[in-house]
Amino acid sequence: MATRAFDYDLFVIGGGSGGVRAARRTAALGRRVGIAEEYRYGGTCVIRGCVPKKLLVYASQFSETFEDAAGYGWTVGERSFDWAKLIAAKDREIDRLEGVYRRNLDRSGAEIFESRAVIEGPHAVRLLKTDTVVTAERILIAAGGRANPFADLPGAELCITSNEAFHLEQLPGEIVILGGGYIAVEFANIFAGLGSRVTLVYRGTEILGGFDDDLRQTLHTSMEKRGIRILCNDTLTGVERTPDGRLTAKLKSGGSLDADQVMLAVGRLPNTLNLGCEAAGVELDEKGAVRIDDHSKTTADGIWAIGDITNRLQLTPVAIHEAMCFVDTVFLDRPTKPDIETVPTAVFSHPEIGTVGLTETEAAKRFEELEVYRTSFKPMRHTLTGRDETMLMKLVVDAATRVVVGAHVLGPDAGELAQVLGICVKARLTKDDFDRTMAVHPTAAEELVTMYEPTYRVRGGKTIDD
Repeated sequence: MATRAFDYDLFVIGGGSGGVRAARRTAALGRRVGIAEEYRYGGTCVIRGCVPKKLLVYASQFSETFEDAAGYGWTVGERSFDWAKLIAAKDREIDRLEGVYRRNLDRSGAEIFESRAVIEGPHAVRLLKTDTVVTAERILIAAGGRANPFADLPGAELCITSNEAFHLEQLPGEIVILGGGYIAVEFANIFAGLGSRVTLVYRGTEILGGFDDDLRQTLHTSMEKRGIRILCNDTLTGVERTPDGRLTAKLKSGGSLDADQVMLAVGRLPNTLNLGCEAAGVELDEKGAVRIDDHSKTTADGIWAIGDITNRLQLTPVAIHEAMCFVDTVFLDRPTKPDIETVPTAVFSHPEIGTVGLTETEAAKRFEELEVYRTSFKPMRHTLTGRDETMLMKLVVDAATRVVVGAHVLGPDAGELAQVLGICVKARLTKDDFDRTMAVHPTAAEELVTMYEPTYRVRGGKTIDD
């Protein structure tokens, strides 16, 4: 029950995966919980992020599947693609999932508000829809992040972000995407697979900064084979509307690109703008994210923060894990620090990337000597299709302890492999453990346990061929 001094034991700002998990679990303990969401329950991941994106990824892969079927004796008749039908089907699934989130909250006993909520003070939250103030002994900020509008770019108002990409009235015949992170790369592959002509413009020297270099370079090559034009070491200086209603994107390097849509995928920002953090003494870092300690506590008494609004690690499973740790710490008297070491992740490009642990470059800075096991091959499914596609697998091993400190895969179902490899790397299994494991044949994954000799070594940061 709530204490007499406050309306709620906990008030959660934000109805995404992290906020909902914290609200549900706390309410299930018999505490009085309120939660407010200004857009739709489910947050970025469910409503306009991971889930709808994965549905579009599936849709984009059918074009090649139809082509590959001929290699296996199938004759596929006339085919066409209907963008409006895909978006309508996607919307129905998102509506269903939002309903699930709401029902689970309701069943837990949490009180649900459909309103933007801002912090009024250390224990006060204003609900803007009704202009009312509620009080809470504890406040949890879980308002997530938002697409960077890149407002300094002339003509940015003519562009779309990932938010609008899910609701376009028609598939663009030609699209320019600015950015080189996972959102830009995934949407480039989605639109290309659905039939759009895609140009990716990225200011860096190679796409997917922070991922292993072998994965980045191999994916780059694969995307270009699929017809995606990639311009690195470049950016846009402006976007203009042409007389025929299309857009012209001007390149820093000179020249321009004509397109039906220009998409800005240049990172995400924490949703702290006008949230009232200053009113309660909640400090923000230089990026505008909420400062927190190891237990997700902000600089203000009675206020915690989890998920993308912090500068910890912007992944949905991490936000959910942080929510569980928050409840353990605050309501169950079991102080628990979120464990975000060795977190597996995936990029749903085409082909996929699955990765966990250290890249070769990172590992070379931490360990005196590495053993690197690397193999690339044509996936078995393409031995009859004739498709020019490469699958890559790589294990990075600390030579002194034989512990596998990084595992990286590019190819079909790499995301699924990353989840299993995440257990292995998290458990600090050694290369000997991999070697002792019997292969499952014929699978691509058997390569992970049959690379017996290092492809090369890295000693003192320098590559040494055996």
